[in-house]
Amino acid sequence: MHICKNIHGFIWDSMTRNNCNTYLIDGPTRILIDPGHLNLFDHVKQGLAEMDLGIENIGLVICTHAHPDHLEAVQLFQDASARVAYHQQGWEVVKTMLDQVGPSSQARIDAVRPDFFLTEGDLEVSGAGFQVYHTPGHDPGAICIYQPDQKVLVTGDLIFKEGIGRTDLPGGNSSQIKESIRRMAALDVEWILPGHGGIVAGAIEVKRTFEQIENFWFAHI
Repeated sequence: MHICKNIHGFIWDSMTRNNCNTYLIDGPTRILIDPGHLNLFDHVKQGLAEMDLGIENIGLVICTHAHPDHLEAVQLFQDASARVAYHQQGWEVVKTMLDQVGPSSQARIDAVRPDFFLTEGDLEVSGAGFQVYHTPGHDPGAICIYQPDQKVLVTGDLIFKEGIGRTDLPGGNSSQIKESIRRMAALDVEWILPGHGGIVAGAIEVKRTFEQIENFWFAHI
């Protein structure tokens, strides 16, 4: 689906199989955010095909954090021209996770190794400007991507339309996720593109979403 200028979403709406939303930022270098599970990538592949695009047309793959439902399919880009990037603490999570699950995982360590690490601060990709925020709480290496021109915030599993990311998984931290959410609430945002569920559109709805999260969810974590 087309969301706003140069931004498209491949929204996962299955109620029976877990996967994440994937986003495409179109431009001189096309950026794919959170490719999802390996065995469910046909969902993204079909969305790209409808735009006359394929894996070979992606220049950069970004993962908002290291959980398999967001990162596993990066291995499809191992032999493509795309570079892969996520936070260094996410890489540490990946290595630990794969050491623990061994050959039962669909992700191979060399195939999900990032080409470079994302750090908090400005990110320029072929003239397009973004801001990377390190937002731990759901995962130690979680990040949010902010595009100030269109006031778009890609949140991964930090927040959703009606909730927040879990903090009871390994590496989760309730205090950190509260601080990360408060930092993102201070930004000038008109679009929240979450890792799961529906998109939040409009400054008023964005503000209401952050207020509801703090007023309700903060008391339960």
